[in-house]
Formats: sequence, structure tokens, C-alpha cells
Amino acid sequence: MLNDVTFGQYYPTKSFVHSMDPRAKLVLTIAYIVAIFLADNFFGLAAVILFLALAVIFSRVPFGSVLRSVKMILFIIVFTAILNLFFYTAGEELHVLWQWKIIVISWEAIINMVFLALRLFLLVMGTSVLTLTTTPVALTDGIESLLTPLKWIRFPVHELALIMSIALRFIPTLVDETNRIVSAQKARGADFETGGLIRRAKAMIPVLVPLLVSAFRRAEDLGDAMDARCYSGSKGRTKYKKLKFTWRDALGVLLLAGLITGIVFLNLYFGGKFAILNYFFSA
Repeated sequence: MLNDVTFGQYYPTKSFVHSMDPRAKLVLTIAYIVAIFLADNFFGLAAVILFLALAVIFSRVPFGSVLRSVKMILFIIVFTAILNLFFYTAGEELHVLWQWKIIVISWEAIINMVFLALRLFLLVMGTSVLTLTTTPVALTDGIESLLTPLKWIRFPVHELALIMSIALRFIPTLVDETNRIVSAQKARGADFETGGLIRRAKAMIPVLVPLLVSAFRRAEDLGDAMDARCYSGSKGRTKYKKLKFTWRDALGVLLLAGLITGIVFLNLYFGGKFAILNYFFSA
């Protein structure tokens, strides 16, 4: 049922991206998201797609694993795209294709729908590369290191990083647990694949209850295990692995800086995403 969920899973292999510092990968991921929303036309998104393809190639992660990460929010992407298609009214002059009462389909709406869907696709796929190439422990160390200045105001940086790491780590575990519960319920005659939306939602109740019980039990066992190992937070703790920036991180920063610079020039030269309409309709 949820076998294709890849978010939070780590793909073990040796690659250029796997060997990068987790702090650099976190910063680059944030800059990558900025680049996506900075792109104002399809040429800018094409540059982002090229950068993402290079990142996947250098990470040696199967492209299918990165692509499957979109399946989690595919319904949200489609639903948002449809809303933008039928109810897009921005702009003074629209090139209307079809209209019925308040529902309007225009060339601007189609372009905006495709543009928004591409942005969401690239956003999810780019962030999935981070989790596929970085272990939860490395992510914890990277987040804690980046947020170290907040310790001056007594912010619990270590605890926050640990919570985020545990949450990522338990996503695959909860997915496996859900699959086992669903299989057990199907063996008892439960039906999850027929009927309307409301019926399917009601059919998931026998799955959610034991899943929540299992999640609370795992949390309690994890807390007992941490207490048994005398865990007391960040006070007095040392690091087994020291994080170091290398030439790989510098190269990644340079490539992403080039991407953002290129997107700015593409925005200035080609204009916005609707500039192509002005070319066709003025010809």
C-alpha cells in the first residue's frame, strides 16, 4: 500500500553527494528551494531541472526512487493545479478559451497550472535527494551545528535536532507497520479498495487505531532505551565524527550560486512566464 514512500529513507551507497558535509547539503537544499521560487519563467525551471538531474546522477540514487517521492503529494499537486486552471483570474487581459459563469479557462491559467505543478514537483524531488543521501544521524549533526548560535539564547538546539532526526527515522518504520496492519485487516475480510471516499476513510479507522497504539509503544520503548543509556541531552556530550567542509562542498556551493545567477539573468532576459503569450498573440 505504501511501499513507494521514499521520504525519510536513506539509500546507502558511495557517491559524490553522499560524501558531502550534511551542513552544506542542508544549506544547498534551502538555496535550491529559493532558486525554484526565484525562477519566473520556464527557462529558469529548465535550469533547475538540469541542476536536479546532475545532483541525482552524482548521488548515484536510482531516478525512480527520487520520482516516487512525488507520489505522496500527487493528489495535492493535481488538486491545486485544477483549482488554478478553473479559477485563475490574475491579470487585466486574459486570453479566454472557455468560460461558464465564474469558471474561466484561459491560456494564462494553463501556463500558470503547468508552472505551479513543475515547481511543486521540483521542490519535493529536490528535498528527497537530501534524505536519500544523508543518514538521520548526519542530519541531526548538521542541523545542530547550523543552529549552534541559538544556544546563546538558551534555545534547545540539540533536542530540536534530535526530534527531527527521530521523526525522519521513524517514517519508514511506520510505513512498514501500516502495511502489516493493512495486510492483517485484509486477511480478516476488510476492504480498502472499493466504495466511495467516505467509505474508504471509514475503512481506515481499524488501521489508524492500532497504528497509533504501536507508535506510542515505540516512543515509550525509545524513551526507556535512552534513559537506560543515561541520555541527558547535549550537556557534556562529545562528537564521534567531526564535520568538515571539503572541496565537494565548495563545488556544490559554486554550482548552486551559478544556478541562481543564471536564473536571475534568464528572468531579466526572457521576462515572466507569460511572455511567450505576448509573442504569439502579437504576431
